[in-house]
Amino acid sequence: MAASELYTKFARVWIPDPEEVWKSAELLKDYKPGDKVLLLHLEEGKDLEYRLDPKTKELPHLRNPDILVGENDLTALSYLHEPAVLHNLRVRFIDSKLIYTYCGIVLVAINPYEQLPIYGEDIINAYSGQNMGDMDPHIFAVAEEAYKQMARDERNQSIIVSGESGAGKTVSAKYAMRYFATVSGSASEANVEEKVLASNPIMESIGNAKTTRNDNSSRFGKYIEIGFDKRYRIIGANMRTYLLEKSRVVFQAEEERNYHIFYQLCASAKLPEFKMLRLGNANHFHYTKQGGSPVIEGVDDAKEMAHTRQACTLLGISESYQMGIFRILAGILHLGNVGFTSRDSDSCTIPPKHEPLSIFCDLMGVDYEEMCHWLCHRKLATATETYIKPISKLQATNARDALSKHIYAKLFNWIVDHVNQALHSAVKQHSFIGVLDIYGFETFEINSFEQFCINYANEKLQQQFNMHVFKLEQEEYMKEQIPWTLIDFYDNQPCINLIESKLGILDLLDEECRMPKGTDDTWAQKLYNTHLNKCALFEKPRLSNKAFIIQHFADKVEYQCEGFLEKNKDTVFEEQIKVLKSSKFKMLPELFQDDEKAISPTSATSSGRTPLTRLSAKPTKGRPGQTAKEHKKTVGHQFRNSLHLLMETLNATTPHYVRCIKPNDFKFPFTFDEKRAVQQLRACGVLETIRISAAGFPSRWTYQEFFSRYRVLMKQKDVLSDRKQTCKNVLEKLILDKDKYQFGKTKIFFRAGQVAYLEKLRADKLRAACIRIQKTIRGWLLRKKYLRMRKAAITVQRYVRGYQARCYTKFLRRTKAATIIQKYWRMYVVRRKYKITRAATIVLQSYLRGYLARNRYRKILREHKAVIIQKWVRGWLARTCYKKTMHAIIYLQCCFRRMMAKRELKKLKIEARSVERYKKLHIGMENKIMQLQRKVDEQNKDYKCLMEKLTNLEGIYNSETEKLRSDLERLQLSEEEAKIATGRVLSLQEEIAKLRKDLEQTRSEKKSIEERADKYKQETEQLVSVLKEENTLLKQEKEALNHLIVEQAKEMTETMEKKLVEETKQLELDLNDERLRYQNLLNEFSRLEERYDDLKEEMTLMVSVPKPGHKRTDSTHSSNESEYTFSSEIAETEDIPLRTEEPSEKKVPLDMSLFLKLQKRVTELEQEKQMMQDELDRKEEQVLRSKAKEEERPQIRGAELEYESLKRQELESENKKLKNELNELRKALSEKSAPEVTAPGAPAYRVLMEQLTSVSEELDVRKEEVLILRSQLVSQKEAIQPKNTMTDSTILLEDVQKMKDKGEIAQAYIGLKETNRLLESQLQSQKRSHENEAEALRGEIQSLKEENNRQQQLLAQNLQLPPEARIEASLQHEITRLTNENLYFEELYADDPKKYQSYRISLYKRMIDLMEQLEKQDKTVRKLKKQLKVFAKKIGELEVGQTESISPGQIIDEPIRPVNIPRKEKDFQGMLEYKKEDEQKLVKNLILELKPRGVAVNLIPGLPAYILFMCVRHADYLNDDQKVRSLLTSTINSIKKVLKKRGDDFETVSFWLSNTCRFLHCLKQYSGEEGFMKHNTSRQNEHCLTNFDLAEYRQVLSDLAIQIYQQLVRVLENILQPMIVSGMLEHETIQGVSGVKPTGLRKRTSSIADEGTYTLDSILRQLNSFHSVMCQHGMDPELIKQVVKQMFYIVGAITLNNLLLRKDMCSWSKGMQIRYNVSQLEEWLRDKNLMNSGAKETLEPLIQAAQLLQVKKKTDDDAEAICSMCNALTTAQIVKVLNLYTPVNEFEERVSVSFIRTIQMRLRDRKDSPQLLMDAKHIFPVTFPFNPSSLALETIQIPASLGLGFISRV
Repeated sequence: MAASELYTKFARVWIPDPEEVWKSAELLKDYKPGDKVLLLHLEEGKDLEYRLDPKTKELPHLRNPDILVGENDLTALSYLHEPAVLHNLRVRFIDSKLIYTYCGIVLVAINPYEQLPIYGEDIINAYSGQNMGDMDPHIFAVAEEAYKQMARDERNQSIIVSGESGAGKTVSAKYAMRYFATVSGSASEANVEEKVLASNPIMESIGNAKTTRNDNSSRFGKYIEIGFDKRYRIIGANMRTYLLEKSRVVFQAEEERNYHIFYQLCASAKLPEFKMLRLGNANHFHYTKQGGSPVIEGVDDAKEMAHTRQACTLLGISESYQMGIFRILAGILHLGNVGFTSRDSDSCTIPPKHEPLSIFCDLMGVDYEEMCHWLCHRKLATATETYIKPISKLQATNARDALSKHIYAKLFNWIVDHVNQALHSAVKQHSFIGVLDIYGFETFEINSFEQFCINYANEKLQQQFNMHVFKLEQEEYMKEQIPWTLIDFYDNQPCINLIESKLGILDLLDEECRMPKGTDDTWAQKLYNTHLNKCALFEKPRLSNKAFIIQHFADKVEYQCEGFLEKNKDTVFEEQIKVLKSSKFKMLPELFQDDEKAISPTSATSSGRTPLTRLSAKPTKGRPGQTAKEHKKTVGHQFRNSLHLLMETLNATTPHYVRCIKPNDFKFPFTFDEKRAVQQLRACGVLETIRISAAGFPSRWTYQEFFSRYRVLMKQKDVLSDRKQTCKNVLEKLILDKDKYQFGKTKIFFRAGQVAYLEKLRADKLRAACIRIQKTIRGWLLRKKYLRMRKAAITVQRYVRGYQARCYTKFLRRTKAATIIQKYWRMYVVRRKYKITRAATIVLQSYLRGYLARNRYRKILREHKAVIIQKWVRGWLARTCYKKTMHAIIYLQCCFRRMMAKRELKKLKIEARSVERYKKLHIGMENKIMQLQRKVDEQNKDYKCLMEKLTNLEGIYNSETEKLRSDLERLQLSEEEAKIATGRVLSLQEEIAKLRKDLEQTRSEKKSIEERADKYKQETEQLVSVLKEENTLLKQEKEALNHLIVEQAKEMTETMEKKLVEETKQLELDLNDERLRYQNLLNEFSRLEERYDDLKEEMTLMVSVPKPGHKRTDSTHSSNESEYTFSSEIAETEDIPLRTEEPSEKKVPLDMSLFLKLQKRVTELEQEKQMMQDELDRKEEQVLRSKAKEEERPQIRGAELEYESLKRQELESENKKLKNELNELRKALSEKSAPEVTAPGAPAYRVLMEQLTSVSEELDVRKEEVLILRSQLVSQKEAIQPKNTMTDSTILLEDVQKMKDKGEIAQAYIGLKETNRLLESQLQSQKRSHENEAEALRGEIQSLKEENNRQQQLLAQNLQLPPEARIEASLQHEITRLTNENLYFEELYADDPKKYQSYRISLYKRMIDLMEQLEKQDKTVRKLKKQLKVFAKKIGELEVGQTESISPGQIIDEPIRPVNIPRKEKDFQGMLEYKKEDEQKLVKNLILELKPRGVAVNLIPGLPAYILFMCVRHADYLNDDQKVRSLLTSTINSIKKVLKKRGDDFETVSFWLSNTCRFLHCLKQYSGEEGFMKHNTSRQNEHCLTNFDLAEYRQVLSDLAIQIYQQLVRVLENILQPMIVSGMLEHETIQGVSGVKPTGLRKRTSSIADEGTYTLDSILRQLNSFHSVMCQHGMDPELIKQVVKQMFYIVGAITLNNLLLRKDMCSWSKGMQIRYNVSQLEEWLRDKNLMNSGAKETLEPLIQAAQLLQVKKKTDDDAEAICSMCNALTTAQIVKVLNLYTPVNEFEERVSVSFIRTIQMRLRDRKDSPQLLMDAKHIFPVTFPFNPSSLALETIQIPASLGLGFISRV
């Protein structure tokens, strides 16, 4: 197709513009050949007539389709020209914030002038190992490509970084070196990569300076070779420098600075070590104040000085050398302040004792007078004589500056040499990668010798670049077998010849320098005469005779000849150098050692950039007086040689190009100046690369990609099975001109513009298809709308008609209702009238009848009251008459009775005087006395009973008194409260009185108010209505407030619940973080352990060098033990919480509340015990002084000892009886007996077993009691013996001898009597107390006997219980007994607290003894159970033998002979026995040489773990501590060896992870701890370990399992990683959804499933393989879930990271593909029942990223939806996806910059990580939930294939 045919209506083109360089426009009508004007419509809305050039008739450049805008590779653009490149770069830089873009083999880097988070270690890891075209452009991608090609092709590499000052060359080179240092690491422990990176601050300080364009501009070029060994690890580096700008040392332009090091020195002048340098502010020195800008904003020179010194120290430059460097630099600053005064026009002098010069001489260690002389004079040598000539002030100043520049250049070279020495490695270098950081093409208003050298170097580099690009193009065409046509490209060899050939510019310059009177003008004339009009690239300016113009590859540059000769010579006076060489400062002569070879040093250019070459200059032998002219080399000559050497190095390597672009001159972030960018693109060769590509076939597609993209342009009949032939047939139809494309072996090559044409055809076809789809869908929608409207109309009609009918019916109903109402109303009126009349009549009747009745009632009432009055009067009269009669009768009776009494008195007086009367009276008295005596006796008996009751009640009374006391205290407290309350009552009463007064006042006020109320009653009634209305409003407000309160309460509860959930989540996260931290430390420990093992192996290899007559073998056993002890120590430190929890699990059946209370009281009681012990000691000392006490205590002690000895004898005798009974039982069992008697189900057999168990338990209890009694007896004897031996006889004799006076003896005798009395009273009280104690002990004995009987009964009951419930029941019984006893003794000792404390102490001791006894009894019970099992087996054998060999008739008559029957399977105890010497063989066969595949398929899962545990059980059964430890240590170390040897095999790692976990579960399940025995069977509980607690080994195994799990994850990651990107992102699972976009030179992996590429099915197959292997190995289901979760996290993280780093993957169709792929993964989880494993949640960020690609991205509502939807993505990730979003088709729209800003504003308050990429290396903390096995150990069979015949089952 002709190019002119593309200029149709609405086609977009680029037209030149003076401001924007290129401007976009749109054609308003089709172009026809011959048209001179194009009608265009600009984007600003204006119309323009664009006139074509009449000579060339070139049409404007066409604009690329929008889907190609923003491509990663400029060569992917269909139209390759300058405006397309510029626009693509601007869109990527401004809109997408992407600073890197590929242009073929070149990486274009635009300086953003802003720190970007794209250089972290996570980005480095993401680019590591990736193909260069698979990821977005980045400096790391170029570095990875160089590193990969070095390793793959065994060829050295170079990265050439070029660009203007301020474009970011140094930073790019720095990041490339950082990438190498991070990815490769160092081969030694010398941290070479740190040294390589540390060289940057040093070189920046001495070689970088602030310019108008850049604050940190490199003023020299450098080429750093980073050396690698055979394993491609960094071993060293070497640096070469080019063209140091020495002139900056003595002169800086406005707003520029000298080198950073000078300002760093001035900023650090106040440091004590710098005081000797006598520095000050930078404005005090001539060399640092000329630019007028001594400070860089945001840079602290003092801190930078500290970094520089730190880097020097890291590179091995000692403090003395550092101070020497700073001394020389300070001397240069002081030298710059040296001033000259003119004597005349030809001579000058320095003022006497000039301070700057004296400081310079002091620092340099040279003579002041000599230096002063040679600064003002020079020596001239002729053939015969030597003259000393004074020089002028200007010449002296220039000589001073030349000396300063020379010193700085030498110092620079010396530092570079020392840096290279520090980076040099003794290891042989295998290969290297060079990083060239060199200046770009420069052109200024005034260009001198410096710009000439720089542009000459860029010409050489451009030539090399063009040749390399041309070579790559040629190789591509030859590889694809395309006819080779010569591509016309710019060859700058003529320009290079103009500069460096014979009679070239440099040659003529050197020749003029050798002339005695050569000047710049004569050199310019020679140039004109030699090259003007002879070379097309050389021109002369019209208005100047001292300049020349060279046509460089980038632009024409005019050079001023002034200063060329002087700078090329770079003259320094020899005498000044000699003065410096004679310095006392040792470091200074070292700088000028090379001057012995070249006296006039011209090794530096006048521009100051020193070329350092590797050419060795051998000194020539000559006469002592020979001049140095033969040895002089000009700067140009040296620079040319060094440049040739650089080009040789680059040509010997594979180059990689980085072109740095400066977007603007003002250092504004993300601001793009098109003019400046175009200048640099032209200068750096990017456009030349584009031109070369465009000249050939720039667009290249594989056949499969072409078919996938343009399948829509083919018909069904055109599609063949051969993709290649299909593409050929279609192209021949679509593009008629065959020159526009070529068919290669694997690709189709297109000319420029053809892909755009194909895209236009594809877009037209898709647009037509879309129109047809829209037409159909719109018709369908309208028909649906019509049908819906028709249905709605019918429905409306139906409802309207129904409404009308209902209205008519309603009218009829209302008419009928009105008639009925009238009827009933009329009836109501008549009835009401009748009722009123009737009611009035009844009222009249009622009133009349009431009046008559009331009259009648009043009459009856009057009569009734008159009768009552009569009744009361008559009664009163009768009563008064009766009272008078009765009073008279009584008086008469009294008189008569008095007379009769007097007569009787006289008779009694006469009888009283007679004796018989007395006798009768005495007889009655004796009887009464006897009766009274009997009563007295009975009362005495009752008194005694009452006294006994009283004594009993006294104890109760005492306890009650204590309670009453406490109640009294409580009552006193309540009384106090009552008093307070009474006070309150009084106050309240006072208040009441006040209130009463107030009440009275209020009453009076109330009366007045009532009076007023009557007045205002009417007004209030009116107000009531208003208030009611207000009340209703208030009620409504109240309801609203209540509603708000309810809502707020709900919100509060919701917020509280959310906070609670968040806190729980945070706690879970903290727990996971802590677990992850521990597992990471464990991983680091394992890594260090492996490192230690490797070093150990290296040491052994080094040590085991064969020596004559001596060999050394290592002991693997000892090494294993040492390794284990080291790991076990760590386990002990980290297993503290686990071990502290295990005892609590064992004591679950105990009453924990009582136990905790007792435990709290222990400390208090111990203190009280100590106090009581002190008091007891003091009392014993007092008692020892008394003789009587000493005589009594042995008797008491003797009685106690006798009692305890009797008890011991009784226990021993009982012990003997029990032993005899046990022996008799054993004999009885071993003797013959009838089978019905000895049968297991017989009652005699049961009784026998019960007796045996009870006897054995009683025996152990008695043994323990005997041991305790013996220990007590021994301690008591030891305590009594010294007391018995003590006598006071000697003391008494001495006291008697001292008492000389008799008076004193008498007084002493009296005193002794008193003491004896006191002692006797004390003795009596102690006797009573001892008697009471004896009675108490007898009571205790009795209670103990009863308790013993009760315990025997309980023991008999417990024997009938199952074995699991026996221990619990016995413990529960013991606890209840102790609590009851405790309560009893609390009541008993309530009066005596000391006795109670002593009792409590003894109680705690008894509890401790009981706990110890309980543990011992558990052990003995286990042993006795084993013995019982042995006896039961013997009985079973006898029974089997009898039943098989004896008939029923022979049971009684014939004796039974024992028959040897082989042991059956049910008799197996679940243990494996092996010999100690077979341990290594066991480990070797079971671990080291075991193949997991055979074990997993043919045998039960976890078989090695079961076998190892059964061996451990047997060692535990034998109580062999050494055997257990040795076996476990060997097992752990062997597993580590296997994993180290075959650690990259998934099956091996999975197999041993499963077995390690099973071994760990077995150790827990059979540990005997109740927490792990809940799910065991009774048989499994019998197999528990008995002698050893292997908790520490459980922790070691848990750590080992964690290490294996982490290794398994690494293996998974290594297997899955190559599949993930291809299967999840690149492969089109849904074919045809996303067409492949055109790609550039950096071809990406094809998204079509070719052979060798991975698809989603590959990932699913691999997941199935992993899952099936783990299931076959019997891995715990919870652990499988954790592994699957980790796998899905790896898949999600790697996919998302690649999505964030690949612009071509961020499209709507790719989001659809990702969501489909994720749904397939979720379906896989459902099939495997793993949806609850948490794996789906790990894919949430990827799912949200896919949704983000598919959602609408236009309005604010869309932004809000995105912010709420993407909660699993960080802000940086969301913005990155939006920036990278790229339409694949024209129908999609790009995301606007304003929408992205809206998203950023909405997400600014979100607190999330600024990290862009997910940590794909993150491993979730693993846990190993306890999973007991239901497999019985005794049923396990050992296959012969394992080779374990040396072990036997027990």
